[in-house]
Amino acid sequence: MIVVTGATGGLGAAVVEHLLERLPAERIGVSVRDVTRARHFADRGVRVRRGSYEDPAALRDSFAGAEQVLLVSGNDPAADVVGLHRGAVEAAVAAGARRIVYTSQHGAVPGNPYRPSDIHVATEAFLAGSGVDWTALRNGAYGPLDQVLGPWRRTGVIAGPDDGPVAYTDRDEVAEATAALLAGDRVLDGPATLAAPNAVTFDDLSRIVSDVTGRTVERIVVDDERWVADQIAGGVPEPAARLLLTYYQAAREGYFAEPGSLLTELLGREPRTAADRLAADLAA
Repeated sequence: MIVVTGATGGLGAAVVEHLLERLPAERIGVSVRDVTRARHFADRGVRVRRGSYEDPAALRDSFAGAEQVLLVSGNDPAADVVGLHRGAVEAAVAAGARRIVYTSQHGAVPGNPYRPSDIHVATEAFLAGSGVDWTALRNGAYGPLDQVLGPWRRTGVIAGPDDGPVAYTDRDEVAEATAALLAGDRVLDGPATLAAPNAVTFDDLSRIVSDVTGRTVERIVVDDERWVADQIAGGVPEPAARLLLTYYQAAREGYFAEPGSLLTELLGREPRTAADRLAADLAA
C-alpha cells in the first residue's frame, strides 16, 4: 500500500493518476481533508480516507497499512507548517510506514534566503530522526512559466528583480517521476534533487520567447525596493512581496541552479525544456 497525502491538490492528484498507470488501484490509498473531492479515485478502487495534518488521529488512521507514505508539503502561510509536518511524520511512523517520501524544495539547505526553505530544512531534520527510511525529493520550481514571467505577452517585457539560473521543472513530470519512484524498485535514501537538467535565467527566457513568438521580448531588471513598491501598488500585501523577493535573492545566489539527472532517469526520457513548455503554452 502506498498512501498519498494532498491527493486533491495539483501535485498529489497527478501522482495518484500516474500511480494508477503502474499499480492496481487496491495498492493505492489517499489521505484527504475532504473525501467527497476524492470520489473519482474511490470510484476507481483507490482507498480514500479522511486525514489532515491538523488531525493526527485521523492521519494515523488514513496511513494504516501503508508501506510507503508520500507527504506533500503544506504551504499555508498562516499555519505552523513545520509543526504540521512534524505531526505528519510522527503519524506515519505510528502507523507503521516503512518509508516516508517527502516533497521538499530545490536548494533546501541552511542559508538559503528563500524563507520557505527553512520549513523544508526543518522537516528533513525530523525525517532524519524519525527512525524509518525516508526520501526528500527536492523538487525544482514547477509553477507555470507565464506566472513566473508576468504579463510579457501583453507588454513585450519580462520585468523583475535581478535573478539567477533556475531549473524550472514541469509539474506533471515531477508527479510522474515521483510515482515511478514510489512504484518501482529503486531506493533513494535522504535528499535527492528532482529538477530539470538545465537551469535558465530571465535573460535566457526572454531570448526563448522572442524566438518562439518571432517578436522581441525585452528583459528589464528592476531594483529590489522599486519592485516591492510596484507589487504593493498593484495590490500585493507587503509581506507577500518581500517573501517573493527572497526567491529572487536565492536564485541569484545560485540556490536553484543545481542540475539534476534523477528526473531524466526516473522518466526514462529527457524532460521538457523551458522552450518546449513555452511553445506548448503558446500553441494552446
